[in-house]
Amino acid sequence: MDSAVKIELYRMMYMIRVYEEAILREYHADKKPSFDIAKGQIPGEMHLSTGQEPVPAGFYPYLRRDDAVTGPHRPHGWALAKDVHLERMTAEIFGRIDGLGRGRGGHMHLFDQDAHFSCSGIIAEGLPTAVGMGMVFKRQGTGRVAVAVCGEGAANQGAFHESLNLAALWNLPVIFVVEDNGWGVSVAKAQSTCVASNAERAVAYGIPGVLVKDNDVETVYEVAGEAIDRARTGGGPTLIEVETLRLWGHFEGDPQLYRPDLDGLAALDPVPNYERRLRDAGVLDDEMVAATRSWAVDRVESAIAYAKQSPQPDPATARDYQFV
Repeated sequence: MDSAVKIELYRMMYMIRVYEEAILREYHADKKPSFDIAKGQIPGEMHLSTGQEPVPAGFYPYLRRDDAVTGPHRPHGWALAKDVHLERMTAEIFGRIDGLGRGRGGHMHLFDQDAHFSCSGIIAEGLPTAVGMGMVFKRQGTGRVAVAVCGEGAANQGAFHESLNLAALWNLPVIFVVEDNGWGVSVAKAQSTCVASNAERAVAYGIPGVLVKDNDVETVYEVAGEAIDRARTGGGPTLIEVETLRLWGHFEGDPQLYRPDLDGLAALDPVPNYERRLRDAGVLDDEMVAATRSWAVDRVESAIAYAKQSPQPDPATARDYQFV
């Protein structure tokens, strides 16, 4: 793999990490000393994707502006990989009127029409949507693809199987991505899923199924490239499952008392591990790492400042923009 590509993968992983750490900081800033999920400048649940950076980063170099991504309820990494408007996304997370949804949607309901990105808090909701977009893209004949992302728990939903069936039947340019972090909220995968890998389920629909182990960004990159090329050239859908990692809780405030593996998580952190790997290979040095950090921090802190200066929605407008 070309060194420039490796650096691109590293930069996107690092950007996602810096963003999630900043949102974590701001989310908890006014929820101390007693945590109240309903209070603060970012009220409500918060699902962060720290540890899962290799999955969206591996797809990032291949995604065109006119491709579509439907993200999961843990969406920030995919939004960044799809070049969603960073300032407006952050304002939406803060619930401000300059947000993507004018502060109505919050962090699980990010919609950027220009970037062709959407997500939802409803489990597996984005898969049928991606199939619909895949139908349009096939008819347009312009090589556009749709990427539908869900967690391993969502692979047990009816919408998952219905979507794979139709995408395979109609040979649509859709790539289904399952982020397997091992936990559906507090339920271990082995307690809810009858197959070791959801990639094995692809055979039931006559499409390729690929398992990526060890949360490896370079393997994700290679597999993503093959699947997207197949979809762009009329080869139909692919199902990819990536064994990734949830470093933090299902939501902020989750004590994770159900997890027996917490002590060993830090050693598996993909961002410092990949940085170390690139340093050892002579691809990265101190100056490049410092430049990456400066670039990411500057962009993220600028977006945070933008969000904070945006006004809160007027309660009198609560019913605006609704379908009736």
